[in-house]
Amino acid sequence: MQATSFTYDSGTRTGSVLLDDGTPVDFDATAFDAGGLRLLRPGQRVRIETEGEGASLRITLVTLQTL
Repeated sequence: MQATSFTYDSGTRTGSVLLDDGTPVDFDATAFDAGGLRLLRPGQRVRIETEGEGASLRITLVTLQTL
């Protein structure tokens, strides 16, 4: 699934993305570390992997979207 980086805190390695429908979803340091990234800037397109749905939707991986 694709999303857009919305927030990122380099101290905690946590943040949030916006899904293509505008829904914000938070991610934790574990999901950020799983993607192997060192930095994330607001507005970057990212690829995410998730578990669950609705209110229990959880991001398990965040990495840059490459073509």
